[in-house]
Amino acid sequence: MTFKNILIISSIAMLLSSCVSAKIHEDLKDKYEALKVENAGLMSQLDTAQGGSSTMGLAQAKAELEKCKSDKTQLAMDLAGAKSQYDRIKKDYDALEANSSENLTENLDRNRKLLAQLEEKERLLNKKEADLAAQEQTLRRAQENLDASSARVTELEGIIAAKEAQMSTLKNAISAALTNFEGNGLTVEQRDGKVYVSMENKLLFESGSWDVNTRGKEAVVELGKVLGNNKEIAVLIEGHTDNVPYGENGLIKNNWDLSTKRATAIVNILTENNNIPKENLTAAGRGEYAPIASNATSDGKAKNRRIEVVLTPKLDEISKLLNE
Repeated sequence: MTFKNILIISSIAMLLSSCVSAKIHEDLKDKYEALKVENAGLMSQLDTAQGGSSTMGLAQAKAELEKCKSDKTQLAMDLAGAKSQYDRIKKDYDALEANSSENLTENLDRNRKLLAQLEEKERLLNKKEADLAAQEQTLRRAQENLDASSARVTELEGIIAAKEAQMSTLKNAISAALTNFEGNGLTVEQRDGKVYVSMENKLLFESGSWDVNTRGKEAVVELGKVLGNNKEIAVLIEGHTDNVPYGENGLIKNNWDLSTKRATAIVNILTENNNIPKENLTAAGRGEYAPIASNATSDGKAKNRRIEVVLTPKLDEISKLLNE
């Protein structure tokens, strides 16, 4: 085998081993196989020529060799063209890949940021929902408390209205029972949910005395009859004096002491009525310290010297409601 043939075969082999497209590779491979066959024939002819064949055979072999060279040149050109095409395609592919990678990175960063924003919004939404649920629960409890309070207020208003009606009925009953005594230093009035029965001392006591006279006792007994029919009423008997100091010696020390003894005397008469619960009665002396008129005149002093019976409805039901 000559050096040129070896060179041709090596070149073709190198061409075939180059990184070309699959189609070009197959074409070159086919041509390579054909050249191998042709080369084998030429080598046979060359051996024959060197062994004393005719000049005609040698010339033919040379012609075949030149053809092989020409084919080789053409193959080299084809390979160069294929390589150039491959380089261009690869360059385009690399540019596309680089561009795609850059865009992919940008997209990934953008998606990552969007995902972070979405997670933050979701967290805020969850917190908002939790806050809203807590507010709704608080509002629901407040509404329940308000409803319960409204119910209690309604019930309380009902009880107060009933107590007012009861006290109004009581006031009318007392006024009717004491009609014969009104205008004689006795008044009956209703205010602040209570009934006040005021009896001046001239109806009840002699000056400086705490013994109830006959006329006064009649009035107290009539009052007791009404109180006996209203056992849910608290009865406070208050004794009052003017500001003239008590000047007599004996068991009384001062106006306060006198007012207390007079209040106790009224209580003693009321306790004779067994229909009146004793626990409903309270006696109190207030001396000259709760006047209802000026002590500068005789008429004012007369008004201040008095017994006041303060009738109050028992508020156990109201207290119970307020404590709930």
